[in-house]
Amino acid sequence: MDEQDLIASQIEKLKEKYKDSGQDLNSYLDGLLYQRYLTYWDYIHLDTLLSIQVPRTYFPDEEIFIMYHQITELYFKLILHEQKQIVDHTSQQLDFLIEKIRRINSYYEALISSFSIMIKGMEREQFLQYRMALLPASGFQSAQYRMIEIYSTPLENLVHHTERALFDATNGIEELYEHIYWKKGATDLATGEKTLTLKQFEYRYTPRLIRISKQVESRTIYHKFLQLPKEKQDNKALIKALKTLDVNANVNWPLMHMGSAHRYLGKDKQEIDATGGTNWKEYLPPSFQKVIFFPELYSKEELNNWGKQWVDHIFNPDKVKSKNE
Repeated sequence: MDEQDLIASQIEKLKEKYKDSGQDLNSYLDGLLYQRYLTYWDYIHLDTLLSIQVPRTYFPDEEIFIMYHQITELYFKLILHEQKQIVDHTSQQLDFLIEKIRRINSYYEALISSFSIMIKGMEREQFLQYRMALLPASGFQSAQYRMIEIYSTPLENLVHHTERALFDATNGIEELYEHIYWKKGATDLATGEKTLTLKQFEYRYTPRLIRISKQVESRTIYHKFLQLPKEKQDNKALIKALKTLDVNANVNWPLMHMGSAHRYLGKDKQEIDATGGTNWKEYLPPSFQKVIFFPELYSKEELNNWGKQWVDHIFNPDKVKSKNE
């Protein structure tokens, strides 16, 4: 096919594409003729992106704090982008599922490896001062992270572990949501009442999170795994990818926050409350929460010891050291 034939073929394809739009192809070609060239900065809205860091104090490190959380939320959006494709996928293609989970793990690994920016990249003295201007805001209020959990596993697996045995899939979405584990992490340490941080979050996001929970009922990533034929469920690459996702989301990522919390909040004679009053020492440790997206993949012993070694490493380093000697 010579160049003229190729151009004619492409024009016919364009006519076919635009025939139902109500405009003929010539109108679209006019638009293309007058359209200015695309630039990198316009395509990614660079000026807007670089303008949305708005510190509330004059401490320089607050801008690091803002940018890192914005970067984190973009990675959460990437994770959700892959999760939604898994949930909406109607076939049982093993390669598709493994590739999507691999991508999710790559995003988590980037987040986990980058968290040293939070742990070592700010002056503690600055943080302890500018944090007071952020009250009652808290990373606890990340709705995207709650969506990631909801897309991953049924709500009964997200009920607080002290109540989990009391609930199963027969309980309604609203009832399960009321007993979700993270609500216990945002109660006032003195009174046991809901913090303003939690009240704000519930007011803004509860309807949306319940709606999503209903949309993905029986269609979460865990359901997609359980609905596979047995020979596909036993695929070693799939099992490894799912287990890696579980550890990344429910052990390694929370423990990065534990390391940060200990650096900034845990070195005084008296523990410092997290912003928003969240009870971080009870909320963050994986062995305390035992949040596991894919429990079918683990032995009883693995489930009982979930995250314990990592928490010992943070809370009881001398104990871990003596075991290894």
